[in-house]
Formats: sequence, C-alpha cells, structure tokens
Amino acid sequence: MSAEQDLQTRAARGWRLWLVFVLLLVIAGVIVTKMLSLNFQDQAFLQQQGDARVLRNAAIPAHRGVITDRNGQPLSVSAPVSTVWVNPKEFDLNHGSVDRLAALLKSDRPALQKKISRFRSRQFLYLKRQITPALAAQVEQLKIPGLYVDRDYKRFYPAAEVTTHLVGFTNVDGVGQEGLELAYEDWLKGVPGKKLVMRDLLGRTVKHIREVEPMTQGNDLQLSIDLRMQYLAYRELKAAVQAHKADSAAMVVLDALTGEVLAMVNQPSYNPNDRSGLGSDMKSLRNRAVTDVFEPGSTMKPLAVSAALMSGKYTPDSVIDTSPGYIRVKGKTIRDHRNYGELDLSHIITKSSNVGMTKLALSMHEDAVRNVYQNVGLGQVPGTGFPGEQAGVLPYISKKRLIERATLSYGYGLAVTPLQLAQAYMPFASGGVVRPVSLLKLDRPQATTRVMPQQVAEQVLRMMETVTQQGGTGRRAAIDGYRVAGKTGTVHKVGRGGYKDDQYVSVFAGVAPVINPRIIAVVMVDNPKGQEYYGGEVAAPVFSRVVGGALRALNVAPDNWQPAETRMVMQ
Repeated sequence: MSAEQDLQTRAARGWRLWLVFVLLLVIAGVIVTKMLSLNFQDQAFLQQQGDARVLRNAAIPAHRGVITDRNGQPLSVSAPVSTVWVNPKEFDLNHGSVDRLAALLKSDRPALQKKISRFRSRQFLYLKRQITPALAAQVEQLKIPGLYVDRDYKRFYPAAEVTTHLVGFTNVDGVGQEGLELAYEDWLKGVPGKKLVMRDLLGRTVKHIREVEPMTQGNDLQLSIDLRMQYLAYRELKAAVQAHKADSAAMVVLDALTGEVLAMVNQPSYNPNDRSGLGSDMKSLRNRAVTDVFEPGSTMKPLAVSAALMSGKYTPDSVIDTSPGYIRVKGKTIRDHRNYGELDLSHIITKSSNVGMTKLALSMHEDAVRNVYQNVGLGQVPGTGFPGEQAGVLPYISKKRLIERATLSYGYGLAVTPLQLAQAYMPFASGGVVRPVSLLKLDRPQATTRVMPQQVAEQVLRMMETVTQQGGTGRRAAIDGYRVAGKTGTVHKVGRGGYKDDQYVSVFAGVAPVINPRIIAVVMVDNPKGQEYYGGEVAAPVFSRVVGGALRALNVAPDNWQPAETRMVMQ
C-alpha cells in the first residue's frame, strides 16, 4: 500500500472515531437530560402514577353501638366478620386456586367464573359477605390476583327470639330494619373512617401510611328490659300458646314506680340470627304488644267504676240491682252469666257484671267514662318511639247513643294495645297518677299526671283484689305470699259478619303486690282453641307465674305471707 493510501485510511478511521465519540456524547446528553427531567419536571407526575398503583384508601369499619338490658346484659352486639370481593378486571380466572376458592365459598368453578366474567367491566364485585375470620384467612392464603378480603361487622343477638320483637335486627349492611335497631339507627350507627395503605400486586396490605378520616364508634343503648323477666315471660307465654292452641299472644310487664317496661314478649317469635325460615311471612315480625289492637273487654270495668266514684253519685257501698240478669237498651239485650241480684260496686267488678256496668254508665254524664279512658292514655300513642306503635281507637259517643255508651263501659267499641292497657292500670298502682312508659332505662322517674283522686284509686284497687280471691273470675292469677289485684277479660273477636261466637281474646291485667304495688302486667292471648278460653283460665295463670317470678327477682317483700303451720291448717 502506498504512503498516500495509508494516510487516507488513517484519516477515515479518525473521522469515524470522532463520529462515534460525538454520537456517544449526544446519547449521554440525552440520557442526562431525561434523567434531569424525570427528577425535576416529571417527579410529581411519576410519584402520582406510582402511588396510584400501590396506595389505596381502605375503609376503617365502625363499631355499631351495643344494646343491653337494664343490668348490662348484651341484647345486640357486633361480631367481627370478613367480606370477600374481587376486582373482575384484575382477577385471574385461570388461576390454579380458583377451584379451592369456589369450594371455600360453597360454590363451584363454572358458577364462580361465570359470575366474574359477567361483570368483567367492573372494578368491584362481592363474592361472599359476613364470613368467619377463620374462613377469610383461608381465602387470603390463596393469593389470587384481584381477590381481596376486608374486615366487617355482623350484628349478633345473644337472646335470639326472646327479645327479637323489641330489639329488632339490621340488614347485611348493618342498618336497622326493625324494632329499636330501626328506631335508634342514628344513635347506634357508627361512621366508618378511611386510611391510606400500601398494597402489593396481590392486593395485600403491606404498610399503613396514615389515617385519612377518623372513624366514629356508635353509641350504646341501655333498655329498661330486665332479661331475667324477659326470659320468664317468654317461656310462660310460649307454653300458654302451645297449651291452648292460640293464634298469638303478647305480654307487657311495667315497673309501677317508674313506668319502665321490664318485659315485653310476643308469640309467635323468630330467631333474628337466622331469618331464613321466615320466608314471606311478615306477621311474625310484628311487636304485637305495641302494634296490634284488640277490644279489652271487662278489663275496662275498674276504670269505669273509677268514673262512677269520681262522679259523686256513688260510693263503694252503693248497690246496683242487676236482676233479672239482663237489661234491654235500645232494642239490644245485655246479659250477665247469671242473675247476680243486688251488687255493690266491688262485687260488680268481682262478678264482672255487664248489667251493673251498664246501669252505672247510663246514669252518668255521657263523657264520664270516656274521659277517664282518655286521661289514662287510651286513644293516644304511648310515645315510646317504637316503630309502628298504635294509638288504638277511642270513639266519641253522643248522649243519645245509649248502647255504645253501655258497651264502652265494659270494654267493647274501643281498641287498645297491650302496652296501652298496662299504662291504663298505672293509676291503681301509683295512687291515681300516670307517668309515661319507657323502653329505655331511666336515671330518674318521669313527671306524673294525676288522673283520679288517690282515695278513688285505692278503693278500686281493693275492689280488684276480690277478683283474685274466692268467688272472683281471676283466682288463678293469685301469687303465693302476695296480694294481687286485677281484672279478667274474655272478648268475642270481630269477623266480617260481626262478633264470632267461637273465637275469643283472653286477657288479664293486674297489679302486685296490693300493698306498695311494684309490678303492672297485661297478658293477651288471641283465639285460644282449647277447652279453656276465659281470661281467668288462659291469661291469669301466665300473669301469676311471671309476676310472681318478677317480684322475687326484684326482692319485693311479700305482703300476704303466712307461716307454714297456718297454711297447713288452712289446707
């Protein structure tokens, strides 16, 4: 090769080296420039994009308030559970653990795949709600992309069907649907919070960053109910319904000193922890003690006698001739069970004389009886705040409507709930005053309203005591060791064609003990179909067993205790 050619070759090589060097410098400059851009100009954008892929706002579940009885026994609590959900866009339908997931959720692979595929365009889909934490842990171990498990709470009712009509229940989202769960929803519910967490590609939380919104726990609610008495009342009422083949029944027990409801039970009942057996039968959901009305029958006679005493025309010793055992009013015949002859006011109640009551009612001002009924709360909503509580029916009756005035005095032509009837008997236990009834435990007694003189209330209370003694219609309501005052009621049910001859409502309302009354209770049994149907046969024994147990639970001293030797001689 000539010297000239060698020089040209060297020059070409040098030019190419410089070209490569320049290109490397350009590439390095571009890289440096991009790095500077990424670190300064695009840093916020890149950080946002990165956070969007790993940071999530997770809910902080709020604990719903606990419902307890007056002694702190839980009636409704929130138990920890878990919720399984998927992001259909991320979920791997062909993952090897899908079969195991389907088995844990009590499903099958085709059904699970079909469900997720159907909502492939969404980013959220529930698979199973309110599962146990143990089952949730097994689901999490599958580590399927797009599968998530969140913590939640489920309402649990320890007393189950014993308190369900009063407490009610919540839906799957923890929102009150019935009873006090519904009435006090705003008080009980908690407000969920939010927290920022870091999750990996499998959706597992690997780091808690910070709290975004604080969580607020729900408030607790303490009821006036005494769970001991609630269980006792439920057991006895259920046994009575079964024994007498009744359609339904309800019972209310009040504290005579405060107006607090110590027990409120219904039949039939249901288990709020498992409502699958209810189906479409919504009748069992009703709290009949506050929503169902019935004609109270003869349980109104003590109130009507109170009106007679307050009229000034009668005294406890006044005598009414009920012969010949019936009376004609406006072409209608009102009858007693038999001809009782002459009866004083006390024996009108003892024998439950319709004729005697009719003569008393028609001899007074046309509004005398109705005014007493209204003053004790009939025809008005009790005001407990319970959803669906009824006001009942208390009609206005003109002076000329004699038959309606007569029937009103012995409990026909009006309608009450068991709770209203219990409140109506409060004056007899409280010296002539009434106070509001309460389903919540009270710190102090509420204000009272006088509806009759104390003397009248005490006189009628003594008259009512004869009902549970020898010769009275409510002897089976007697309680060993205690003096009991009350009144039976046996009412014909109303059908499409009028009153039915073979269907009844059996009622007993009473107070115990007579000296320093502490308990007021009402038992209502709807349509008993056995051989016994009178209030003194069906409802009175339930009163005796429940109120007797309640008095002992409250350590109320007996007011009619007799030494064992005396009782043996009397027997």
